[in-house]
Order: sequence, then structure tokens, then C-alpha cells
Amino acid sequence: MTHVQYLKPFLKKTPFHAAMDPLMHGNGWIRWQGYYSPAFYDSEQSEYFATRHGASVYDVSPLIKYSITGKDAAHFANFLVTRDLAKIKPMTAAYTAWCDDDGKMLEEGTIFRLGENEFLLNAALHQLHWLDDASYGFDVRIEEVSETLAGLSLQGPNSRAILQAIGVAGIETLPHFGIMETSLDGKWLRIDRAGFTGDLGYEIWVKPQDALWLWETLFRQGDPFKIAPMGSLALDMVRIEAGFILVDVDYIGAKHAVRPTAAVSPFEAGIGWCVGLKKDGYFVGKRALTAEKEKGLSRHILIGIEIEGRKPAPGAFLYADKPGKVELGLTTSAMWSPHLKKNLAFAKVPPAYAKPGTEMWIEIWYGKEQKIERSMVRCWARNRMFFDPPRKKAMG
Repeated sequence: MTHVQYLKPFLKKTPFHAAMDPLMHGNGWIRWQGYYSPAFYDSEQSEYFATRHGASVYDVSPLIKYSITGKDAAHFANFLVTRDLAKIKPMTAAYTAWCDDDGKMLEEGTIFRLGENEFLLNAALHQLHWLDDASYGFDVRIEEVSETLAGLSLQGPNSRAILQAIGVAGIETLPHFGIMETSLDGKWLRIDRAGFTGDLGYEIWVKPQDALWLWETLFRQGDPFKIAPMGSLALDMVRIEAGFILVDVDYIGAKHAVRPTAAVSPFEAGIGWCVGLKKDGYFVGKRALTAEKEKGLSRHILIGIEIEGRKPAPGAFLYADKPGKVELGLTTSAMWSPHLKKNLAFAKVPPAYAKPGTEMWIEIWYGKEQKIERSMVRCWARNRMFFDPPRKKAMG
């Protein structure tokens, strides 16, 4: 247990731990929000290909979940986040950001609208103090309910067929970002059609005591569906292909930034599309975000880039010219995509260089035969959503 040995006495086990532990042949545990979480089982490569060509299962139980209910819940939720939740119907999920008054992102994630005045906010960082502060004056109840739900993310082209095979009625009509509740073998399930892979996929939530039943029910389908467990290393590959940003990797939450200048707005994070400046009423950060949009104050934009050659470029600097005299920005995530056969990265660049097709230069340092070598190659601005198959949103 190389990564978490010294933390072993303090880490908690998710309700799926007993099923995952015998499969951890590489002993690749890491910690995630105080829980044991798999970085890999056998190999990240096989888990990556299972996701893209079969189906994979990832334990999302450590996600922090906040219940928002009460008479003013709908009003408060729309005040809290940048998306216009008035357009989100009950039993639908939405991806959104939430900001401070300066328009800097605290985090981004999904919010479930379970009823007219019932929401569930999924976060990677603890946000309860901020939510309590923001709710001053609203008649709402905010409660962390993380340990009342256990969840598996079932992702990949075979994910819907697996749910059909185990008997989930109506799964073929669940739209992208739709939510349904049903029962199977007498167990309660909540299923949302979302995920972090950019592929057809679902998140399945059960009561903690039914977690092992869910794991065994899915894996009983076995080889015909090419189902495999997946760790965070493979998940990181597929989320880059899909263009999903990750807190503490591609941006720093405003409350965690050591320097105020390290915080970013949703426009700078490349998710300006989820800022509803036209929605009725004020939301946290609206004044600052309106000014940033109208006056062109964004310092940089996080975009996708495609890089010449096959050398991945994590933490690499970008330049406007081959000699490297005009520095533009740097990469935050990078990978060689086995599926797309492309060298991909996310990079912060000035807005003038964000237009798809814009050519830049990138400096890559890499190891070769026990030496460090340098390569200066071309790269081009791209839509960050490199992998976006029609099946992700298609009805079954």
C-alpha cells in the first residue's frame, strides 16, 4: 500500500471496499477525501480501454454531497450557481460553477434537481461553511448527506446494455443528464445519466447497505459486456479526452488559492458557457462576471491544444514563436490519447490565442536514455472536448 501506508489508521472505507480490495492486485490505493480510493487495479491501460470499448465501474462514493431543501431552495440554488436553474426541470441534473463575489470559481460540478425545492449538490471539496454563509436570509436547510449514499459510475458504450441486462426498466428512455428512481430486487436505486468520461454512462446510487449487492449485480454480467473496475489513473485519461477540468489540477478553488491572482473565473476556466448572465435576478459573482465579459477582462482561457509528435507535455510552456521569446502560458493536463492517436493537453493562453486552429509553439522536456532532452514543436488551439461520440446523448 505504497501511497497511503502512513495514513492507513485514518482512512475510511467506502461501502464498496470489500468488493474492490481483492481486485487490487497492484495495491494501488490512494486517498480521496479521507477514503481509500483505487488509482489502479491491474493496469491503467486495460482500464482505459475497458471504458472506451466495453464498460468500467468507478467508485464515486467519496464525492461530497449536500442536500438543499426548504421553501426557498429553488431561489437559493439559482442564487448560488452560475447556471440558470429555472430552466432545469425536476429529476434533471446540470453542470455548473459556483463563485465568490469577485466572480472567481469556488468549484464546479453537478447539481441534481430532485423536486421543485429539493436539490443535491455534488462537490469535490468541502463547501458547507460557504453554503451556510451564502444562504443567509433564505429559508433553506443545507445538510451534508455524503454517507447516506453509495455510488458507482458505470461508463462506456456497453453501460446501457448492462443496466438493461440486470432489469432496469426504462433506462433506454433516460435522457442525457436525466435522473430516475426505481427499484430492483427490492433495493432502491437512483440513476443519473452523467459521468466524467465523455462517453455513454450512468451514475448509480444506492443505500450504503446495498452497495455490495449493486457491485455483484453489475459484475455478474461479466465478459459479454467487457465490464471492468477502473481507478483514477485511467479516469484521468478519459476525462482529458472528454475535456473535463479538475479542481486542484486545472484550476484552484478561490478559497484554496494562496494568492488571489491564482483564482480564476468560469470564463478563464473555459466554461463560460455555463454562466447565465441573462437569468433573472442576482447570483453570486454576477456583477464581476458581467464586467469581465463586457470589458474583456479575462486574463487567459483554458483551451484544448493538439501537439505535434507523441511526447506528452505536462507542465509545458507555450510560446508565440519558435525561439521562445514570447511566452503565452502553460499546460495543466496532458496525455497521449491511445484511442484518438493524438497528443493532447489543456493549456492557459491569452484570449487572442484561444481561437481553434491558432498555431503556437510548445517546449517539452523529456527523459531519453538517462538524459533530459528538450523539444520545441508546434501545437494548435482546439475545442477542449476532443472525444464527444453521438452515443453520449443518443436515446437507446
